[in-house]
Amino acid sequence: MSDISESMESLYSACNMQSDTVPLLQNGQHARSQPPAPGPRPAQPQVSPRQRVQRSQPVHILAVRRLQEEDQQFRTSSLPAIPNPFPELCGSSGAGSSPALPPGSFPPNQPPPKQDVKVFSEDGTSKVVEILADMTARDLCQLLVYKSHCVDDNSWTLVEHHPHLGLERCLEDHELVVQVEGTMASESKFLFRKNYAKYEFFKNPMNFFPEQMVTWCQQSNGSQSQLLQNFLNSSSCPEIQGFLHVKELGRKSWKKLYVCLRRSGLYCSTKGTSKEPRHLQLLADLEDSNIFTLISGKKQYSAPTDHGLCIKPNKVRNEAKELRLLCAEDEQGRMCWMTAFRLLKYGMLLYQNYRIPQQRKALLSPFSTPVRSVSENSLVAMDFSGQTGRVIDNPAEAQSAALEEGHAWRKRSMRMNMLGSQSPLHPTSINAVIHRTQHWFHGRISREESHRIIKQQGLVDGLFLLRDSQSNPKAFVLTLCHHQKIKNFQILPCEDDGQTFFTLDDGNTKFSDLIQLVDFYQLNKGVLPCKLKHHCIRVAL
Repeated sequence: MSDISESMESLYSACNMQSDTVPLLQNGQHARSQPPAPGPRPAQPQVSPRQRVQRSQPVHILAVRRLQEEDQQFRTSSLPAIPNPFPELCGSSGAGSSPALPPGSFPPNQPPPKQDVKVFSEDGTSKVVEILADMTARDLCQLLVYKSHCVDDNSWTLVEHHPHLGLERCLEDHELVVQVEGTMASESKFLFRKNYAKYEFFKNPMNFFPEQMVTWCQQSNGSQSQLLQNFLNSSSCPEIQGFLHVKELGRKSWKKLYVCLRRSGLYCSTKGTSKEPRHLQLLADLEDSNIFTLISGKKQYSAPTDHGLCIKPNKVRNEAKELRLLCAEDEQGRMCWMTAFRLLKYGMLLYQNYRIPQQRKALLSPFSTPVRSVSENSLVAMDFSGQTGRVIDNPAEAQSAALEEGHAWRKRSMRMNMLGSQSPLHPTSINAVIHRTQHWFHGRISREESHRIIKQQGLVDGLFLLRDSQSNPKAFVLTLCHHQKIKNFQILPCEDDGQTFFTLDDGNTKFSDLIQLVDFYQLNKGVLPCKLKHHCIRVAL
C-alpha cells in the first residue's frame, strides 16, 4: 500500500504542476498543444502594426493590460483628438479625470443566482435547501451534515434517484448540483445517503480489479503499485474486458457478449472474444453519459442477474428505450465495470476529490481533539485496593481498572435493586432496550431489507447493522459485509446466575447488552471474519 501511495502522490503532484499552465478538459485530461513542424521557417514580409491588425490573420492573445496599452497607444497616435461633449459630467480636475456620477447611476452588482433543491433521506423525510448555482455535491453534503447534526466522515453522498427508470447513482464530489438537476425528470429526486465505498478502490485496488479483467493497450507494468497510476495517467490506455449480458435496444431480450471498456467508449465484439478493430462495435460513449446501478433489474427489465448497471446519456430523461442496460455475473464484476467507468471518465479529478478531505483533516488535526476542562485534566487513575491509595501510571492497567469498576457498578446496581431499592428502571429492562437508541440498530426489518441497505451504503469490509430476528423473537441478527459478500450472525440470549446475557459464539463470550457486544467486536475480530468498522445509519432530514 505504501508503494501505491507514493506512486499516486508523484502522479498527483505532476498533474498539479501541469494544471498551472495547461487547461483541464471535462474528463480530467490535460490538453496538449501540438509541437511545431521541424524545418526552417519561411521568411515573412515586414508589415506595419496597423496592417497586421487589419489583415485576416491569427493574432497572439496577450494579457489584458498589454492589450489595453497597445489599444490606447494606437488610438492616440492614429486618431485625432475628440473634445468631450459632456464637460459637466467631469470632475474639477479636468477633462481627463473620471466622470463624477452620483451614487446609484450604475446598476448594483447582481448576486449569484440561487435555487431551491429538495433532498430526501432514507426514511422519506425531506428538506428544501437554498443553494448557489455553483455549489458542488460535496458542498451540499457538508451543508446537510451541518443542518442534520451528523458526523462528517467524508462518506456522505448525494444520490441521483430515478424511480420510474429504476436507476440511481452517487454524484461525484465535483459535480454541480444545479447542472445535474437540469438533466433529471420531474419524478426524479436527490437522496442523502452514506457510501463508504466511494473511494475504497484507492485503498484496495486489487479487490476491485481482478487480473483477468484488466489489460493494457501499451507495454506497461500491470502490478498493484502501477494499477491506478495507469488508470489516471492519460498517456497509458487501460482496458477492462469480460463477458456481460447486454439488453438489445428496443427489445426485451438479453444477449451475452464479450465487452471491452476503453477511453473512447464501451465496445462489444461481434466475433467471440476478438478485439480486432473490424470486430468491435460501439455500444456506448463515455463523454456525455453516466453510469447507474439498476435497483430492480429482474422485475423491471427482466435482467438475468441482480448485478445490473446502466449507461444513461444525459439527454435521456424518461425514455427507457435509449438506455444501455448491462448485467454482470457477480457483484465484484459490476463494481469493476462501474469503477473503471468513473476512472476513465473523470481521471485525476477523482483522486483530487479523494485527497482534498484528507488534506483538510491533516490541517485541522491539532484542533480536532476536544478541549478538556482543567478539572478533567487534573484527574488521574487511582488504586484503592490496598491500605493506602496509589496512582496508576500504566495506561493498560488504568483501562483494565476502569473496566473492572464498570462491571462492579453493574453488580452493585443489580444487588441494590434485588434488595428493593428505589430505581426507575430495572437494569435488565434497560439492557433490553438501550440498544434501540443506537444508529446501528434498525429494528424489525427483513433479511432482504438489511441486505439492500448494506449494498446501498457500500460493500466494504466491516460494514454492519443489527436488527431483530424474524425467526426468534428474543434474538437479534448481526448483518456484516466481508469481501463484498453479506453474512448474517445470530445473537442469542443466555442466562447465568439469573442474569440475561447476549452471546455471538454459543456462550463463550457474554455481554450484558448489545452496546457492549458491538464495542467489543469493533476492537476484536473474535469469531467474525473481520472487525466491525462502519455502521449503516439513516438520518432524518
